[in-house]
Amino acid sequence: MALKHLSLSLQFGDVPYVARHRAALPRHWVARCLRHALATPAELTVRIVNEDEGRTLNHSYRRKDYATNVLTFDYQQSPVVMADLVLCATVVAKEAKEQGKSLKAHYAHLLVHGALHAQGWDHETSLKDAKAMEAYEVQILAGLSIANPYA
Repeated sequence: MALKHLSLSLQFGDVPYVARHRAALPRHWVARCLRHALATPAELTVRIVNEDEGRTLNHSYRRKDYATNVLTFDYQQSPVVMADLVLCATVVAKEAKEQGKSLKAHYAHLLVHGALHAQGWDHETSLKDAKAMEAYEVQILAGLSIANPYA
């Protein structure tokens, strides 16, 4: 499989224990995860945020008053995918611990998940779409030597 070109901006906001999150997200690993999930070239910004910023963005754009693990803001899907992926460090760390996963593996899953959303995949439209997206995520993650996050 030929990996697609990626222009990547990786940003860390005012995140508690930022060194832990930076260690789990070296730029080359973030790019590798994203490129495995891309069907076309992309220009992506990945921003790691704290809970306050995550909650504010989720409330402003989805009218949900809590921080979620990943938000995808897709601006263009063709010919080049253009999107921002916002991951809330606190939520991701909590979920990884609860699910018995490494922080790196959970971030990989959410990067893939967000990249698929940026390309038009949607798991909230129907059970069929959710199953298709989940199966594709599992396939992509296997290519990255990451275990099935849904198992």
